[in-house]
Amino acid sequence: MEALRELVLRLFPSATIEGIRVLGADEAPSDATRKGAGYGVPVRVSLRDASGMARALVFHTARADDFGHDRRSDRAQEMLLAFDTFGRVPRHVPALDVGVIGADGALRSIADAGELYLLTGWAEGELYAADLRRIVRDGATDRDRARVDVLAGYLAGLHAERGGRPAVYRRAVRDLVGAGEGIFGMIDGYPDDVPAAPPARLRAIEERCLAWRWQLRGREHRLTRTHGDFHPFNLVFDDHDQLALLDASRGCAGDPADDLTALAVNYVFFALDAPGAWRRGLGDLWHRLWTGWLDATGDREVLEVAAPWLAWRALVVANPRWYPGLSAGGRDGLLRWIERVLDAPRLELASADEVAS
Repeated sequence: MEALRELVLRLFPSATIEGIRVLGADEAPSDATRKGAGYGVPVRVSLRDASGMARALVFHTARADDFGHDRRSDRAQEMLLAFDTFGRVPRHVPALDVGVIGADGALRSIADAGELYLLTGWAEGELYAADLRRIVRDGATDRDRARVDVLAGYLAGLHAERGGRPAVYRRAVRDLVGAGEGIFGMIDGYPDDVPAAPPARLRAIEERCLAWRWQLRGREHRLTRTHGDFHPFNLVFDDHDQLALLDASRGCAGDPADDLTALAVNYVFFALDAPGAWRRGLGDLWHRLWTGWLDATGDREVLEVAAPWLAWRALVVANPRWYPGLSAGGRDGLLRWIERVLDAPRLELASADEVAS
């Protein structure tokens, strides 16, 4: 509690702390109104200022749970949002400070901070997207096929780490459908007048995806380590064909279908407005990625669960705010494809040949 005392005296240097008490669970009678869970363990601090006026503060922390607070970033978001918004609500208690608990137990304020930042290392090489653009123009080479083998092997190794709490898999599925970067958020980002993607069509796709959320219930055994955003703009190959990755996302846990479809959909996408590109190599790379991963893992169940993940990734590349150069015909082809995939019991890999060739 010494760190808490220091924090309070920094904010109220002339005050005297008279008591610190952990606030316990709901003490109502054991009936239907008794609250059985909460999002943290608050601590009440009683103090008296130099004028003799008594006041009380509450020190809040958040704990991990299965209601969207399982990651440290979730709990940080909760605290920052509270600090930023309490003052907007009339008669609400004020938010006086927000900060972090250091490894040494010290409390460090970030109340005067602006946006957060992240400093990372640099990956030498070229984005894999540049390979796909070259393949569209010139066709695939043996080196391109070897690089797909590297990608399939990398994912097989990444996904070999399996298991964990079932709630983590359910979180991944919930985020797939309902998160701001997921299906709901991506559809909300479509303008109302997008050629080939009117609101009624997007609504029908969204409803299919929501039904898939319940089809994935009971598949928690599929929980694996994932990258979370395994697309060509996050993959870097150097001159020696060594792979480096950027921007791992979404807690790095979920279904292998997430990573596979994030990459695979791009072989289709890059071929849509490029006649002949599928036959010149992109089609081969699509099949090679899936076959390589399936042979390495033996996990053919992935084809039974891939549909909503593929739909999500297709909705991203079909969104004109992300890729404004895609033609209306290309967008229509993508959406027709995922409509069929969502209605099928499993992903048929040959379905991509029909839309992209």
